[in-house]
Amino acid sequence: MSSVLVLGFDPHAVPDTDAEALQSALDAELARFADHALDASVALLPVDASAVSVAVAALTERKWDVVVIGGGIRKPEPALLFFEQVVNLVREHAPGAALAFNSGIGDTFEAARRRLPAAP
Repeated sequence: MSSVLVLGFDPHAVPDTDAEALQSALDAELARFADHALDASVALLPVDASAVSVAVAALTERKWDVVVIGGGIRKPEPALLFFEQVVNLVREHAPGAALAFNSGIGDTFEAARRRLPAAP
């Protein structure tokens, strides 16, 4: 079974967001992975200095086939340096994993599926 790790900011830690709506959308995406017999896990990163250690712990938890880096990390310009750091953490701690990028929570499954060795 293919394994996918989704890295994103914890919606409850991001100011001015509808955390419940984002969490609900994330839960729906996780259900899509399960419907396609894909093992997906999520690491919700805090918006503070502990984010790196949370990311490293998730990346080293097991072997991942794909790591999806969420748009909340990648898109806002103030997060650019953190995004760069996350990409390098993936390269260091999950070197065999393909990288995938979603445009929002709603296409996380498609982003991962594009990078799986044999898309289901």
